[in-house]
Amino acid sequence: MSVQINPSILSADFARLADEAEAVRGADWLHVDVMDNHFVPNLTLGVPVVESLARATDTPLDCHLMIEDPDRWAPQYVEAGASSVTFHVEAAAAPVRLAREIRAKGARASMALKPATPIEPFEDLLPELDMLLIMTVEPGFGGQAFLDIMLPKIRRTRELIKKHGLELWLQVDGGVSAATIERCADAGADVFVAGSAVYGAEDPAEAVRALRAQAESATAKASWACDH
Repeated sequence: MSVQINPSILSADFARLADEAEAVRGADWLHVDVMDNHFVPNLTLGVPVVESLARATDTPLDCHLMIEDPDRWAPQYVEAGASSVTFHVEAAAAPVRLAREIRAKGARASMALKPATPIEPFEDLLPELDMLLIMTVEPGFGGQAFLDIMLPKIRRTRELIKKHGLELWLQVDGGVSAATIERCADAGADVFVAGSAVYGAEDPAEAVRALRAQAESATAKASWACDH
């Protein structure tokens, strides 16, 4: 599994989203944070903006839904053009049914866990998913400091993925930067969401390349990747 870097437009200029998407050409995905001011205490964007962004860029959209009632709303993001849709297990009424519906509509299905949510109760759900997102900050705002206490959870999740022989991507989101990405990769992550570390840089495209190089180097030395 190769390293993937997903710049988060939460840290971009919302008035210039098409230009900001172009600024990170070479990224694997654009990470789109959808917040409803209910599940998290912030309000960002919704289906119409995703539709417009999907028309404005060739980079696939990775939509992270920090919203209540994702069972109702998530399929609409696939229809809007998202290639990957992540729902929070804490908000989903029927996560297996929802993951299957997202897949049936043609997108990758992903499930997110807040920092206090353990992975172990959801082991049996993993085969239904294309990606699992471990939040390394409390969801709701960009620019937060990375929570080191999430590293053991990333390791345990990688062990479960290996135990079941799954081709499941393991994404981390929150405080990912040049100072933290190598630790995440060493623990088992292979998809990295970076917001301010990319869009706060003088050259966002170069920041993506540099983060990718760091993650690839750490992955090459990681015990989980060597055993793969």
